[in-house]
Amino acid sequence: MNEWKLVCGIEDIPRLGSRVVTRSSGGDIAIFRTSDDEVYALHDKCPHKGGPLSQGIIHGKTVTCPLHSWNIQLQDGHAIAPDVGSCHSIKIKLEDQNVFLAI
Repeated sequence: MNEWKLVCGIEDIPRLGSRVVTRSSGGDIAIFRTSDDEVYALHDKCPHKGGPLSQGIIHGKTVTCPLHSWNIQLQDGHAIAPDVGSCHSIKIKLEDQNVFLAI
């Protein structure tokens, strides 16, 4: 069973942008908002060289790493071929325009 933590309102995340949640342990989390107001959460490190995915470009349900242009699926954190690897995805929910992370 997940415990949920309120992190922000959806309006606090720019459309086609992200917001970073800083954690004291386990690495930062990037929360992404698509053009359709879907929200996703991934560890803020590209599986390639650890680039900050929160600074990448969002297109569809994909973010492109700003360092080496790897494309990462927002739904599950998997790199899109020909690249390989993945970053950890975090469960997230949107309720009454509020964004919650599973903790």
